[in-house]
Amino acid sequence: MNRVKTGILGATGSVGQAFVWVLREHPLFSVEYIGASDSREGKMYSEEVHWLMPCSMPGYIKDLKLSSLSIEAIKNSGCKILFSALPSDLAAKLEPELRKEGFYIFSNAGAMRREENVPILIPETNAESLQSIENQGFPGKGFVVTNANCSTTGLALALAPLRSFGIEEITVSTYQSISGAGYPGMSAMDIQGNLIPHISGEEEKMVYETCKILGIDPVILVSCVRVPVKFGHLETVWLKFTDTPSLADVKEAWKNFKADFVSHSTPKKPVIYIEDETQPQPAISFEGNPGGMTVYTGRLRKENGKIGFVLLVNNIIRGAAGGSVQNAELFIEKYGGSL
Repeated sequence: MNRVKTGILGATGSVGQAFVWVLREHPLFSVEYIGASDSREGKMYSEEVHWLMPCSMPGYIKDLKLSSLSIEAIKNSGCKILFSALPSDLAAKLEPELRKEGFYIFSNAGAMRREENVPILIPETNAESLQSIENQGFPGKGFVVTNANCSTTGLALALAPLRSFGIEEITVSTYQSISGAGYPGMSAMDIQGNLIPHISGEEEKMVYETCKILGIDPVILVSCVRVPVKFGHLETVWLKFTDTPSLADVKEAWKNFKADFVSHSTPKKPVIYIEDETQPQPAISFEGNPGGMTVYTGRLRKENGKIGFVLLVNNIIRGAAGGSVQNAELFIEKYGGSL
């Protein structure tokens, strides 16, 4: 099939850059529109962006000119599918307007995650929730599909294959990299040699989104900490089960866990357990195939009737841009004939 024309809303920030990287040479999508603030309209992407990704800027994007975020400019681009890396406040205003105009929006923003018919989609865990776009009016109208908060994404993927054991209680502490705060983010003076033991709204998001995605209602206790690491969110997790599995059962569940569909952005093994007790570490967050889309687990143990482990999720790939692109790939598989 011919590649589908797509656009990136908020293309210059850290998540926007991740979209640029994930969509390089994508077999289904071609980037035809890149939107940013009005002050940058008409300027070349390579001249306006402080490139943050730990890889070279893809050649296809360097000479593309930035457009405004106006609906007229987006319509003129000829794009139907839009990937949103907008700040939440701007997304809350613009994404519903774009949906009314018939666009298909795959959003990293949290602005619409609590809307009843807007799915928080992770294809390996709740692919069936994509059907709720029909309750938004698709195919006659546009829709919004969101991916989860970056920390929730890692947790939900690690927990999905363990649901059959009956998850009664989750205690999770996150150690979240500074790229999760966006760019420009907090001052280096605030984070260098320091930890910030509160991330506004993050703990509440993890509780709500984990329950909505996995269809469970356990007791969830969350603590979120910002740490001076560029990429990758580490999480320590303790679980209480109705039917406590053995450690071998947990490893086997992760090993056998996979998506029900094949796509460019979907790893064959979404969750990989590492036996080395010093792993996983944020330094490996871009590893895997495709890079950055695997959730790594480690340090599995049982104490006082609970199961504990550590997980690592790449916050800007699997937890942000890569997750949105994977959601769009699932949409193409299920509804591609509507384009």
